[in-house]
Amino acid sequence: MDASDTAKKPVTGLILSGGGSRAAYQVGVLGAIADLLPDAACNPFPVIVGTSAGAVNAVGLACGALHFSQAIRRLNAVWQGFHCGQIYRSDWPGVLHQSSRFFGHSLLGLGRDIPAALLDNSPLRELLGRELDFSGISAAVRTRQLRAVAVTAFGYDSGQAVTFYQGRAAIDPWFRHRRVGVPTRLGVEHLMASAAIPLLFPAVRLGREYFGDGAVRQTAPISPALHLGASRVLVVGVSGNPLGVNPNPEEARPHAGRPPTLAQIGGHLLNSTFIDNLESDIELLERINRMSRAIPPESPPHNRSSKEVDVLVISPSRPLDEIAARHRREMPRAIRTFLRGPGATRASGAGVLSYLLFEPGYCNELIELGYQDAMAKRAELQAFLGLETAPVHPQTIPAL
Repeated sequence: MDASDTAKKPVTGLILSGGGSRAAYQVGVLGAIADLLPDAACNPFPVIVGTSAGAVNAVGLACGALHFSQAIRRLNAVWQGFHCGQIYRSDWPGVLHQSSRFFGHSLLGLGRDIPAALLDNSPLRELLGRELDFSGISAAVRTRQLRAVAVTAFGYDSGQAVTFYQGRAAIDPWFRHRRVGVPTRLGVEHLMASAAIPLLFPAVRLGREYFGDGAVRQTAPISPALHLGASRVLVVGVSGNPLGVNPNPEEARPHAGRPPTLAQIGGHLLNSTFIDNLESDIELLERINRMSRAIPPESPPHNRSSKEVDVLVISPSRPLDEIAARHRREMPRAIRTFLRGPGATRASGAGVLSYLLFEPGYCNELIELGYQDAMAKRAELQAFLGLETAPVHPQTIPAL
């Protein structure tokens, strides 16, 4: 970490969590930030960290860091036009081939050298190779518009959350319990590994080890941004449980008393993977900040070992499961049929659907929700980013 840079002004980190198609929400938040910035403003996030689908957004932003608003418009255009077939095979031949391969691998031990997965996400690799210009990261680092960008993946052999980062040479690797930071030149395979949701998408080999979704063992999601030099962080989460929303238990569970479907079980497992660790890490950081503020400034330096880290969190104000349930008929017929048995096409199983529904209606509603939620915190965002109050020029997110 370059102490001279930090002493001059705070280094702002952006943290984009994982969550499959839920990451469309992040694009709406970024669009609001772009509209709040002055025209032709530089990238306001020297440190950008992402996991899973958030890693794709993070690297997309870093690739265009020299032209921040243009990068967000490009992200927005891609997400607004998404279809499931651009992320994974959603046609009948593709679904049947991948499912037969999965069950043959799991039940009969066939094809042991091929990573097991329910869905074939090879279309995503093609999309990333077509849409991302990774040379933009080096250019942004070289011109000091970017300090570092990082993506996290989970190593199946080592059991570690590995953060692969590209940035300034002054940033040292780190080694903590089950989490390490490794400098590298980022590419498509790092994104594929970070977004490889266990069982749903195949693991990706990087070097000698296979990697999967970085959220699996990421016990401290905010930590990589701090290791990369951030002194304050903006966290864009994708939690499906808005703070302060406490529905009536009977109304919230109309099918209470029935055994849970596979989709319900899967939805809770996905939520625990993508959401719980981030929310726990935010609570821990806020607790440390309160303790830091309680220590008198005249105390000896050894009593002030923890430095306060300013945190601003933006997360969905409406349950994403409910939004996904309303759009479930947008899912391609082959995938809808495939998911019907486990219960993912029912309202009670919409948790799984909310991660896999890469269709325009759902993604556009999440983008709009992200934009509105960010604008609801406009004053906080402007204060956090050090922006002067200025008129908004809504060019990034069109009215839906």
